[in-house]
Amino acid sequence: MNNKINGIISVLEQIYPNVQCGLHWQEDPYRLLIMAILSAQCTDARVNIVSKSLFKQFPTPADMANAPLGDIENAIRSVGLYRSKARALKECCQRLTTVYGGVIPDQMKELLTLRGVGRKVANLLLGDIYGLGGIVADTHCIRICGRLGFTEGKDPLKTERVMSKLIPLEKQSDFCHRIVIFGREVCTARSPKCKECPIKIYCDYGTDL
Repeated sequence: MNNKINGIISVLEQIYPNVQCGLHWQEDPYRLLIMAILSAQCTDARVNIVSKSLFKQFPTPADMANAPLGDIENAIRSVGLYRSKARALKECCQRLTTVYGGVIPDQMKELLTLRGVGRKVANLLLGDIYGLGGIVADTHCIRICGRLGFTEGKDPLKTERVMSKLIPLEKQSDFCHRIVIFGREVCTARSPKCKECPIKIYCDYGTDL
């Protein structure tokens, strides 16, 4: 199993050597937090567009925390589930400012106390902000790890736990970013490009196609 995952990691590193998060957070932890919450059931491209004006209106957690809910809703109206996300952003920033002084926590337990932050978002924050690793078990990760034979089912927590044991901590964040790109370009949900897949020798799903 170690040889298999190491081989996959190596190939993905060669294909996507300079990988980064699809959210344009400009190395600002507050921005990544907000954008990650907005990205639920929404494309990174849409979040990147909306965020340009959003952060001009609310450049700090305190600005977001103190803003009228309606103003936040209007700023993110083109994002799916904008009403519930607006409440999440406001409540998240209220706790972030009052409890943590506007600084994104570096512990999973504390991150999960912020409204709108689940394990997927928390792992993204821990990995990209603090370099602490973390498996971001999004739809691409769950689908591809299942096809590769590492996991079964669609439970994100199970996928996170299995892959956390297989992938070295220092490689986890970049692996997840690479999997997202790979999932969009090659191992798509429908009609995956199995014949031209660079990691097909490791794959359980594509061997019979």
